[in-house]
Amino acid sequence: MSLSDSKKVAAIVADAGGRVVGRTRLQKIAYLLTVTGMEDGLSFYYKHYGPYCEDLASAASLGALFGELKETESPTTWGGTYSIFEADRPHDLAPASDVRRQFASTAARSDSIVLELAATAVFLAKEGFDDPWAETARRKPEKAIGNRLADAKNLLKALSEIETPRPLPNIA
Repeated sequence: MSLSDSKKVAAIVADAGGRVVGRTRLQKIAYLLTVTGMEDGLSFYYKHYGPYCEDLASAASLGALFGELKETESPTTWGGTYSIFEADRPHDLAPASDVRRQFASTAARSDSIVLELAATAVFLAKEGFDDPWAETARRKPEKAIGNRLADAKNLLKALSEIETPRPLPNIA
């Protein structure tokens, strides 16, 4: 983790529209940008909320400390906290492509649980699961309720329609 990684996080937030609500949402946007070849240098592994990158979490904290981005923590109704990240794209980074901004902002505007389910299914597909949606439902039964899996597939379908350097797995 370095200061340049915190700039990377600021750029992700900026490209997502300048504001990302939730640490999990930030992780999933970064993961999907990585899968599609629009972000690099981040390594993800499976954790409770799906694909997770410890370096990204650390870089976000570092970025908030050094002013690359603003993180505001607020209490949740269940007693925890959530973060709101706000940032402008660092001036010393190249401008983002329209494709990256469209992709990141589409992901950022989606429901956080639907985004988590979609990113998890993509992660599991890339890990070789034959039916990543069934495995996602098995791992997240409390979240894969109602229409959320269908909504996650629709989100992936919408994201797949954006021409990225590398396509998302064809699982939508």
